[in-house]
Amino acid sequence: MLMEISKLKLNLGTHAVLRDVNLTLHKGQIYGLLGPNGAGKSTTISVVTGLRPPTTGSVRVLGLDPASETLQLHRRIGVLAEQAGFYDWMSAGDYLRWTANLYQIKLDQSEIIRLLERMGLDGKSPAAISTYSLGMRQRLGLARALINQPELLILDEPTNGLDPRGRREIHDVLLDLSVNHGIGILLCTHLLDDVDRLCTRIGIISLGQTILEGAIADLLSAQSTTARYRIRVEPGKVPERLPAGITLLTRSGDWWHVEIASQIEPADAWHSLLNEGLRIDEIHRASGGLEELYMSATEVKEVAV
Repeated sequence: MLMEISKLKLNLGTHAVLRDVNLTLHKGQIYGLLGPNGAGKSTTISVVTGLRPPTTGSVRVLGLDPASETLQLHRRIGVLAEQAGFYDWMSAGDYLRWTANLYQIKLDQSEIIRLLERMGLDGKSPAAISTYSLGMRQRLGLARALINQPELLILDEPTNGLDPRGRREIHDVLLDLSVNHGIGILLCTHLLDDVDRLCTRIGIISLGQTILEGAIADLLSAQSTTARYRIRVEPGKVPERLPAGITLLTRSGDWWHVEIASQIEPADAWHSLLNEGLRIDEIHRASGGLEELYMSATEVKEVAV
């Protein structure tokens, strides 16, 4: 187990910011941390990275206590904050080389170029980071998070500022890291489309406490919800028969309207379509599924408090 949080509470002065947060993340898993603005998501991240000690509760990350073993932890994790800061006068290559030195990691020029190009950036460009768009900064931030070959990635809004194709490219990188390299990923995002495509497990936080936590398929099944999506696919091979649990309702050009069985995790459905040779450019919820689960959970909590 990479991360285990149980009954986490955090008080700032007399104010209870986190009141009962629970989270379990395993190797190779992408976990979606969801909740309204001010729910406590970023504060939870500050605790698991050792920036704030918990008031009560248990927090273990890679078997370590973030509050007392912060340095050991940071050598084994990668973090992308929502508003990542850079030395804007540096080039991307110089910045990654400087970051590697902080970890006492020696990277040659070819390794830096490969890492930047994997993120969709020009690894040889001398341009200053000050000229980068928001999306380019997000890509550079993710490259920085990977520089120490982490066992766990903690990402706060990693696709912020990216267009649909850029989001898909980052999705593909994250899926490769989790599936083929066994890296666990804690994904904090407001974009339910990202969660639908990437995550197999979620936690929904509202007003400082966990409302729902578990495998998406189990949560959807318990809620008796159905999930329908509009997906845009690249022209090309069309499978004779779709994988089990995926039903094609209508098709208009590149746009398909599909239904995902409640016991199938959406991320697994997209993976199975990719394995059939179908390339997916965009995914949009049509009804039901994660959005209704999220709205129901957060609305009930707001009323209950």
